[in-house]
Amino acid sequence: MADTAKTPVSAAALRRQMLAEFWFYFSENRGAVIGLVVFVALVLIAVFAPLIAPHSPFEQYREATLLPPSWLEGGNSSYLLGTDPVGRDILSRLIYGAQYSLFIGVFVTTLSLTGGILVGLIAGYYRGWIDTVIMRLMDIILAFPSLLLALVLVAILGPSLTNGMIAIALTLQPHFVRLTRAAVMTEKSRDYVTAARLAGAGPFRLMFRTILPNCMAPLIVQATLAFSNAILDAAALGFLGMGAQPPAPEWGTMLAEAREFILRAWWVVTFPGLAILITVLAINLMGDGLRDALDPKLKRS
Repeated sequence: MADTAKTPVSAAALRRQMLAEFWFYFSENRGAVIGLVVFVALVLIAVFAPLIAPHSPFEQYREATLLPPSWLEGGNSSYLLGTDPVGRDILSRLIYGAQYSLFIGVFVTTLSLTGGILVGLIAGYYRGWIDTVIMRLMDIILAFPSLLLALVLVAILGPSLTNGMIAIALTLQPHFVRLTRAAVMTEKSRDYVTAARLAGAGPFRLMFRTILPNCMAPLIVQATLAFSNAILDAAALGFLGMGAQPPAPEWGTMLAEAREFILRAWWVVTFPGLAILITVLAINLMGDGLRDALDPKLKRS
C-alpha cells in the first residue's frame, strides 16, 4: 500500500523534473526567451484589445485623415501612431489586428497539424501503396510555391479570410505529413512498439497511444514555424486582396489599403509592416528555443 501511495508523487516529481529540464535548455537561448515575452505580450494585447485600443478600429474621423504620428509636426496625441487615408486610428487597428494574426496562426496550425499527423501516421504505419500514393500527392503539393498555390486555391474558393486560411493550411500540411511519416517509420521498429503489439494492441492504439507521443517533439517545433508562416502568408494574401477583406483590421489588408500613400504618408505602411516583422521574428525565435529544448541531440551535458 505504501508503494502504491508513492506512485503519484513520483510521477509528479518526474513531470516537474522534465519541465525544469525543458525550461533550462529553453532559457539558455536568450533570443527564445525574448521571443516568448513578445509573444505573450501579443496574446495579452489581442485578448484585451477592447480595453487597450483608444478607438474603434472601424470608426472614421473625417477631420483627421492621414495625420502623422503624435511626435511629428502636425500629429495629434489622440492618435499616437497617426491615422490612415480614411481617418481610422492606426494604433487601434494594429491592436485589433493582433486578434486576426493569432486566430489565423492558431486555426491554420491546428488544421494543418491535425491533418498532417493523421495522414503521416497512416503513411508511415501501413507503408505499401498507401504510403506511395500519399507521398506522391504531398510531393506534388510541395512542387508549387506555397503562396502561388494558396492564391490559386483562394481564387477557386473565393477571396475571404476563411478560404485564405484553408488554402494556407493545405499548403503547409505536407511538411507535417513528411515529418510524421519519418518519425513513425523510425519509432515503429523500436522494442516498445513490438512489445505493445505482442501484448495485443491494435493498429489504432499503436499509432495514437504508443507511437505518436514519441513523435511530438519535432512536430511541436514545426508547428511554431507553421504558425509564423501562416501569419506571413495570410498577410501576403491580404495585401493581394485575396485574404481578409476591408475594412477588417488585418495587417496585410492595412498594407494593401496604404500602397498608394507610401511616399506621402510613410506611417500607414511602416507600422503594419513592423507589426508583421516583430510577430514573425518572435515566433521564429521561440521555435529555435523549442528545438534546443526538445531535441536530445542539441542538449549539452
